[in-house]
Amino acid sequence: MGLGVGLTISLYRLALAHAEKLLRLITQALLTMGPVLALWFFALGIMCLVVGKLVMIEPFTQGSGIPQLDAEVAGRIDMPWYRVMPLKMIEGILCALSGLSLGREGPSVLLGGMVGKGVSRSFGEHRNRERLLVTCGAAAGMSAAFHAPLTGVLFAVEEIHKEFSAPLVISAMTSSVMADYVSSNLLGIAPLIHFDTALSLPHDLYAAVLLLGVLCGLVGGLHNRGMFWVQERLFGRLEQHTIYVRFAIPFALAGISAFLFPSLVCGGDAIIERVQDAQSETLGVLMLLLIGKYLFTSICFGSGAPGGTLLPLMVMGTLVGAIYGMVAMRFVHIPEIYQNSFIVLGMAGMFSAVIHAPVTAVVLVFELTGNLQALLAASIVSILAYVVSSLTGTEPFFEHLYARLVGRDSNSKLPKSTRTEKLIRSYVISPGSVIEGHEVCDVSWPAGTLVVTIRHGDAEYVAKGSTRIDALDEIFVVMGAEREDQTHKELKRLCLPNELET
Repeated sequence: MGLGVGLTISLYRLALAHAEKLLRLITQALLTMGPVLALWFFALGIMCLVVGKLVMIEPFTQGSGIPQLDAEVAGRIDMPWYRVMPLKMIEGILCALSGLSLGREGPSVLLGGMVGKGVSRSFGEHRNRERLLVTCGAAAGMSAAFHAPLTGVLFAVEEIHKEFSAPLVISAMTSSVMADYVSSNLLGIAPLIHFDTALSLPHDLYAAVLLLGVLCGLVGGLHNRGMFWVQERLFGRLEQHTIYVRFAIPFALAGISAFLFPSLVCGGDAIIERVQDAQSETLGVLMLLLIGKYLFTSICFGSGAPGGTLLPLMVMGTLVGAIYGMVAMRFVHIPEIYQNSFIVLGMAGMFSAVIHAPVTAVVLVFELTGNLQALLAASIVSILAYVVSSLTGTEPFFEHLYARLVGRDSNSKLPKSTRTEKLIRSYVISPGSVIEGHEVCDVSWPAGTLVVTIRHGDAEYVAKGSTRIDALDEIFVVMGAEREDQTHKELKRLCLPNELET
């Protein structure tokens, strides 16, 4: 499966790269042609109509694709993988050619998950195996998109499957490594973002590191609240209109930006190149780039246009770090050689604050930059950014989008899986859990579940009413697919101590 995901994402990345290159060639040529500029806006209108029509054909292709995959794994929706894959690729290519400020990672995760679902359906696998293959495909998709296999595993397990188990981690790692191997052979092995001079910060500068973590947490909270406001309040008022009306706004802004603010279009590679030599930019220019990139990305993503936000988010993180480093050098007299170190820390802090995944943030920054020099400082910034963002009461980005997708109550209008087969899931009993030391018959198990076996060390027993449940035991539970999401949450509450309930 990793081979299939690697080939799919490599093809997608190549198509996006050529689309972005063609966009810059077209806009540079049209700058000298005056009235002919109108032809480009006519072409943008055509692409807007095509993307809108494709999204109407398959609504699950709008947005980044990560919340849709969360819902797929949770059993809330059942996406037609054979239709989602080609339409998502075409939409992404057209959005890149138009210059929308969207990333490749969300669509890559969705495409990888759909490859996994296609493999599962081809072999007639049961629901448990399909969930596993979809998650492994998502991990491989992230890996191939960013040349980051470890990040792919952590992101898929932490953000999508939300459960750690040896079979899942091993399978996801195998898929991720294979997908990265394929994409590296086809596209090269260089990290997506590379900073040659990101040095390890001396300990006497860690006060600045702590302050950057707090700043990233606050900015990350504002990022999420602003994104949610644009999506729900601004574009929410346009929901009664056709999807073409919503898409027309970002497509028109993309046309204007391509000529007036070319650094803002597409994922943000042009900004990364400028930030690499931040000393050639003024503080005011960097702040304008940050504000402009955020506003443009918010409008593009809030409209529901097909594309992700992680690459623009990493670009915004580099700008936050660059601005912070420039201020620190001017007013605190921190040596200029540490400028790139603050840029790397800004990426980690923003990712952690927005996604609420500090471990994934540290690993992602390491794999993106290929640099271990700032690992300790990146860990500190990520943890602080996560804590501060959480204290602001801001919801994690993808969890909010998932809740909005499926509905915050049981009256979701989305189609749910109609399959009613039984599933088997395993749970490890954590020390201090509410059922530790109890017999099976004494536990109030969720409705429709049955504990069938209990593994204690190397021994496995058929569960009886008098069987005692001890810490670190692994229980295997049969449940119905139609209530899987709610049943899983109830079982997690039983198996985890109160302070670790998730």
